[in-house]
Amino acid sequence: MGIRLFAMVKPICFLLLFSSCVVSQKERPYLDRAGEMFELVWELYRVPDYGLFSEYYPNSYRPDLTYFNDSTRQAQEVSYLWPMSGLFSSAICLAALDGEKYAPYLDSMAMAVEQYYDNIRMPFGYQAYPVRFGKVDRYYDDNGLVGIDYVDSYMVTRNEGCLEKAKQVMSFILSGWDDEYEGGVSWLEGVRDQKPACSNGKAMVLALKLYEATGDSYYLETGKKFYFWMDKYLKDPERGIVWNSWLTKEGKIHPDLYTYNTGTLLQAAVSLYRATGEQSYLDNANFLAEGSYSFFVKRTDEGTPYINDLPWFNLVLFRGYHELFNVTGDRKYVDAIIEGLDYAWEHARDNSGLFYHDWTGRSDEKLKPKWLLDASCIPEFYARAAMIKGEI
Repeated sequence: MGIRLFAMVKPICFLLLFSSCVVSQKERPYLDRAGEMFELVWELYRVPDYGLFSEYYPNSYRPDLTYFNDSTRQAQEVSYLWPMSGLFSSAICLAALDGEKYAPYLDSMAMAVEQYYDNIRMPFGYQAYPVRFGKVDRYYDDNGLVGIDYVDSYMVTRNEGCLEKAKQVMSFILSGWDDEYEGGVSWLEGVRDQKPACSNGKAMVLALKLYEATGDSYYLETGKKFYFWMDKYLKDPERGIVWNSWLTKEGKIHPDLYTYNTGTLLQAAVSLYRATGEQSYLDNANFLAEGSYSFFVKRTDEGTPYINDLPWFNLVLFRGYHELFNVTGDRKYVDAIIEGLDYAWEHARDNSGLFYHDWTGRSDEKLKPKWLLDASCIPEFYARAAMIKGEI
């Protein structure tokens, strides 16, 4: 593969993404929990024969999966790309804070994700399942996740190979851009029935991260194109939340609402404010933060905040909140997420230590198999909480 990260990683300050670095050995409960949860997920889900990870723990549980475009598919011995990407993101967060300890994991994650790389179909891109098991679909949102992980890896390691991979992913996604309804990309390569927030949001964030990494105005303008398209076609202008997708055949909104779609537009708005200094972007970021908080954040009878969505979706929103906090210092939004995380640590974990899907603990999930997507994002939650709480 040619992407070697270990020797290059140091515990550096990553101002744009993480905002600080390890400076002391003071008590660090959130950082300690980040490491504990990462090592637990690695131990329970890893499939050593392939250097990959299982879709569920235990691996004997292989239900039908419903997150594809065309039909359900049964979980296999190793996971599809999307759930695994959460572990790559967590490894990057931890390597940014402690490169000596977590650099070997970055190497392993890069080698793992490259098993999904399809260099047969043009343009090259990442498919949903490892290529050794055959040809499968290539999703633009999956590729956006890979691109974001690689550019974030570059910001930690300064490994040019990671940056080139991120650029390649950006080119692959842009191959799906068309001018119907003024732009945007579809979800699945070759299928143009919708233009979803997931694909366009990940592409937008990737483009703006590439601008931060390179200073190349091409990526700034690309990020703006995606941003203005999403802001026009997918944002609810009254409530400050983002709809699921634009249905191209019907010419209308698909109105489902998920936290991560607002999270990407929020994160991009903050990035554009930093890049341009234009107040309108920060105003939009604040509007999206308050809108998503008002709509998604609920409270239990005891007053504990929670969001009734996939934990990984909520992590993407948390990234946006974290970026905004780094600019404004307003703790309202990040503290709500962290308070829910604190509660889940005490009340919503099974006997192996894995988090429930439902962080309120109101449903008994002690014996329920745990999805990799729900587990792989937990270390990143804790790493970001450590940054926000000043542990590093």
